[in-house]
Amino acid sequence: MSAKRRADGPAVKTRPKQPVTARQRVLKVLKWLLIAGLVGALFLVAAFAYLYKTTDIPDPNKDFQTQTSFVYYADGKTALGQYATQNRESISLKEMPQTIQDAVVAAENRSFWTDKGIDPKGILRAAFSNASGGATQGASTITQQYVKILYLSQERSYTRKLKEAILSLKMQRSQSKSQILEGYLNTIYFGRGAYGIQAASRAYFNTDAKNLTLSQSAVLASVLNNPTHFDPANGKSSRKDLKERYDYVLDGMASAGNITADQATKAEKRLPKFPKIQAQSQYGGQKGHMLSLVKTELHALGFSDEDIDGGGLRVTTTFTPKAMDAAEQGVLEGKPDGFGDKELHIAVASVEPGTGALRGFYGGQDYLQSQINWSVAGGMVGSTFKPITLATALDNGYSLKDTFDGNSPYTFPDGLTVRNEGTGSDGQGNDYGSAVDATYALEQSINTAYVDMSNSIPDGPDKIAAMANAMGIPPAKATKKYPGIPSTSRDFDADALITLGKARISAINMANAYATIANGGKRANVHVIDKVTRNGETLYDYKQSTTEAMSSDIAADTSYALQQVVQQGTGQAALALGRPAAGKTGTATNSKDEVSSAWFVGYTPQLATAVMYVRGDGDNQLDGWLPSYFGADYPAQTWTDVMKRDMEGLPVEEFPPPANVDGTAPTSGHDPYTPPPSPTRTAQPSRSPSQTPSQTPSATPTETPSDTPSQSPTPTCTVLGGCQSPTPSDSATPSSSPSSPQPSNSPPASHGNHVSGTAAREPFWYAW
Repeated sequence: MSAKRRADGPAVKTRPKQPVTARQRVLKVLKWLLIAGLVGALFLVAAFAYLYKTTDIPDPNKDFQTQTSFVYYADGKTALGQYATQNRESISLKEMPQTIQDAVVAAENRSFWTDKGIDPKGILRAAFSNASGGATQGASTITQQYVKILYLSQERSYTRKLKEAILSLKMQRSQSKSQILEGYLNTIYFGRGAYGIQAASRAYFNTDAKNLTLSQSAVLASVLNNPTHFDPANGKSSRKDLKERYDYVLDGMASAGNITADQATKAEKRLPKFPKIQAQSQYGGQKGHMLSLVKTELHALGFSDEDIDGGGLRVTTTFTPKAMDAAEQGVLEGKPDGFGDKELHIAVASVEPGTGALRGFYGGQDYLQSQINWSVAGGMVGSTFKPITLATALDNGYSLKDTFDGNSPYTFPDGLTVRNEGTGSDGQGNDYGSAVDATYALEQSINTAYVDMSNSIPDGPDKIAAMANAMGIPPAKATKKYPGIPSTSRDFDADALITLGKARISAINMANAYATIANGGKRANVHVIDKVTRNGETLYDYKQSTTEAMSSDIAADTSYALQQVVQQGTGQAALALGRPAAGKTGTATNSKDEVSSAWFVGYTPQLATAVMYVRGDGDNQLDGWLPSYFGADYPAQTWTDVMKRDMEGLPVEEFPPPANVDGTAPTSGHDPYTPPPSPTRTAQPSRSPSQTPSQTPSATPTETPSDTPSQSPTPTCTVLGGCQSPTPSDSATPSSSPSSPQPSNSPPASHGNHVSGTAAREPFWYAW
């Protein structure tokens, strides 16, 4: 047997491998991270050096340009208008008063004269916020802002941020602070389409920049932070916020020693006067109102004034030329002669059911004469709110046949009293009987019946308010859940009188609420923008959706009742449309018991339109001023004239039949009216031939129930929306007693296109 021989030499001892410790692993990782970091840093330094060397500073007088945004009708091709063209004129720093230079530094960058032109912390904060999808953060120093506006790029990228930082450093080294401030003041956006201090001085104060006073300079420096929000032309809230920012700027100027404390205190007492600036002619007629509505919605979608006036947007709206023309021509045809837009304000809004698209509107006076859009401003809606109460009642177990108290007055337990229209000898309004059904009460707009209805629903006012919100009427406080145009409704309170329409709601939102009924109870949010693009890239695209406000059965029954208003109630002027229509009249009174608004809101299956008539500031007296102040007269006629044009060429569509929902009523005493059995006829002695008419007994004829009141004839209805008991000389033999409801299929009440001065009016509520 052979054996392996060991190699010559001493024996070699092998050591077992030592395990790698956690510390060693960490050190190894750190070593490679350090190497990678050094390589990355060298790369960044090289890249920064390259960009620094190859990046040129723009010439603000040559390279700075803006591209206005264009607005189109719904087809995306027909031009509607455009926003501001570049309004800019460069001037030297010497032509700018010291006050504007100091005010802008105090407002935007108080360390401007001593800093290095960039704010590293601000850059990191902005980059992190933008990358994480948070609110867009802007540059913090004047130098950084100047660099940003020279490029007007809306790209949110690290590359752009790096380029801005490089340009800021390069500009800081190659230009003096005075040169940077001059360029900044000649390019920064001040709002109102004005780029630079010279254009801004003219846009706000109608003067050249060299003539600006201390207070005017402080205002212009203040609006830079948010030109739309701080523009005093945008309402009391903007003016109030401007004043706070204005005081901040003046305090900063005083702290820096630019002005004395006494000068600051004196200037802080009030804002300077703002002269009226002539609007551009491109905003004439209704176009100004259209462009204003579009701009408001663009702001709500997150687009800034710089985007709108200089960002080159292409905006496709919901408007159609046909619907806009129908609204304007319908107003001109339907309104009374001799009443101009300066005092009489007529609003029209047409919303498409199922989409929420505002297809057409009429805002009132030429935009160049008045910037108030009355289709947005709105007014007290009166009885046009009653269908919302009806839908709520149906949703809570009542039916169209359930009955309510139609006698006047109706007194709440706490003593609050409501009466119907018309004034009898007792001053309490017309009586319709103690049991009128919901349909007839809507046909004749019976206040007491609808107040009884609201009061009979458990937590009725709250539920009615919730139904209104769900249908498209925004609450008093804006919320994303219930948007609208505008996003709030004034005086919208869930109180005992909510059903009588004391809330002030825009015509646009009222049209959308009725469009919800037309769409089977599903609400689409009203809007005016369908799409926004820039350079072929889609920045916004409206996402179509609906939310159920009520079931389709309840919508069908509510719609049926509104059809009866047109067929045989207060809205018969709409019969002239010549196709199925549903709608409701309404009037409202101010605190002086004067009629201050008149409405008609109605729809076909294809379109819902609201019409409002108001006067002066929206609360002035209509009765005694207009030939007629009833919703059933001029508003209903205007609605018909508008809708005839809108419906031209469209197929006739039918409404769904009523579903006749009949749940379990939450309170008793509202069962459908059951007439008493016919009394047994008794033989009467024949009249003696010798009797003269004057000798005829005054007893009630035997075929008439003995308990029938003598004033039992069917009420004669006015075009207003209410009825008056006829005098014996005009009345016919009644078919039922006043305590029974008017059958829904009864012959139409008599209405004319005009009413005499003795006709009863329909106040929205009366309380003693």
